[in-house]
Amino acid sequence: MHTLPATAKLFTVSTSDGRLSAVRSTPPGGSDAAKGIAVLVPGYTGSKEDFVPMLSGLTEAGYDVLTYSQLGQWKSEGPDRAEDYTVDAFATGLLEVLDATAPGERVHLVGHSFGGLVTRAAVIREPHRFRSYTILCSGPGGATVTGPAGPTLEEAIIAEGSAGAWRFLEPFFAAGQPEAVVTYLRTRIHETNPANLLGIGRAIAAEPDRVEELRAAGVPILVAHGEHDAAWPPEAQRDMATRLGARYEVIAGAGHTPNEEKPEVTARLFTDFWAEAG
Repeated sequence: MHTLPATAKLFTVSTSDGRLSAVRSTPPGGSDAAKGIAVLVPGYTGSKEDFVPMLSGLTEAGYDVLTYSQLGQWKSEGPDRAEDYTVDAFATGLLEVLDATAPGERVHLVGHSFGGLVTRAAVIREPHRFRSYTILCSGPGGATVTGPAGPTLEEAIIAEGSAGAWRFLEPFFAAGQPEAVVTYLRTRIHETNPANLLGIGRAIAAEPDRVEELRAAGVPILVAHGEHDAAWPPEAQRDMATRLGARYEVIAGAGHTPNEEKPEVTARLFTDFWAEAG
């Protein structure tokens, strides 16, 4: 749906659980001239494309930027058992991506929504690998996906696979969107491994509060969310920032995807924070 800037290239990364689809965008002068490397991790039902609208702003500010679709997401391989899609497994995938694409480098890390839970686990496990950490529209612990009366999301996926997930999520994703966007979102979910959709749903619901563990990691943190974010309550995200001693920002006029709704504003927020973090 989003057009890659001229500075970006598609590639794949091999991990122990499959090849992942990725895109990297380098600043003028190439990676050697970059101020740092940033790695952006998407959330539930998402993919690397969620960050494409921000790539130009981030690379023009001088950063070498990598984003990838996680295990089983659109265009990425992954296991076919829901129980293999755990937060720890996704965190291992992230660390393997870093081994392959930024060996020996300390990176600026961003996790959106479920990607926030994944990236948090990686930071807690190996904090020395990160110069900064941004939690975008994610919370201190688990959450449940609720919808209209009738079958739950899990029941819909068990009954119909990825098509059932789309049937459940369509009212959230399609409201007010142009038909081209709806077609793209439908295709992406239909082509996402149903084991991924089922496993992540369970993983989000089961995730404990790990704020104190994260604070102890000692990595500079930014907590940011859209003004109208409804995935995790804004007050829970604000409280998380306070408990972390983190910088806290609300992105005006945005909902759960400021990376797509307000890409220029969000890119400036990120690069300002990265400059502060060194």
